Amino acid sequence: MAEMTEQERLELTRGVLSMLEDWGVDGRDQLALLGLGDAPARELRQLRENRAVPDTPEVMQRIEHLINIADALRTTYPFSRRMGRLWMHKSNRKFRQRTPIATMVEDGMVGMISVRSYLDCTFSWDHSGSKA
Repeated sequence: MAEMTEQERLELTRGVLSMLEDWGVDGRDQLALLGLGDAPARELRQLRENRAVPDTPEVMQRIEHLINIADALRTTYPFSRRMGRLWMHKSNRKFRQRTPIATMVEDGMVGMISVRSYLDCTFSWDHSGSKA
């Protein structure tokens, strides 16, 4: 992601947290998805109110994956946001009968890449090294 101001990161933080809430992700798992799993629970409240996510490569990469997963869900289910939420909580054979949310929380970055690859064939193609 490009260099961002503190205000832009704050807006990004609120947007991503809102998206995770729309997906029905609980607070502890929200922190885990952002790469902040070791942070105390109160960190989530501070992120919602007045603190931006840390400007580290790992956190920004996780956010990029989450945003692109949301984008792929909007493409897959263009007429229903609810269907995207349902899909995120439905067991999937591809993820060893786990939900996409559980896959991302339990497997971290690898899980996010797996979910994104499943939903976004262009990302999967680029990520596989098939791109010329």
